[in-house]
Amino acid sequence: MDGTLSLSDLKDALKDTLEARGSMGQIRARIRAEIFQALDEGAPKAKLSNENLIINELIREYMEYNGYRHALSVFVPESGQPVEKPFHRRFLAHELNITEDPRIQTAGHRPPTPPKHQ
Repeated sequence: MDGTLSLSDLKDALKDTLEARGSMGQIRARIRAEIFQALDEGAPKAKLSNENLIINELIREYMEYNGYRHALSVFVPESGQPVEKPFHRRFLAHELNITEDPRIQTAGHRPPTPPKHQ
């Protein structure tokens, strides 16, 4: 053996490294998002109903809050949801008669974890 790796060995090593780092899922999600965007560029978009627009915005809010950026990058183009947010968080809370937790002001900011009882 001359100490060099075959292309197949290099691919396997790279795949194993990316999976161990947790990057492989992110890469796959980004590839899916790019594919959806490429396929959707020429396709005419059906106008979303107000109900679907609100539901999709709630899903977006959930994904942002929980840090699901890669899933969100696929969801927005696939669902036809506008890239620019059509509603403010307060509007959604008001329309759905939800009382916001004052500790949660914006997506991505979770409330503090309560102390554990000893």
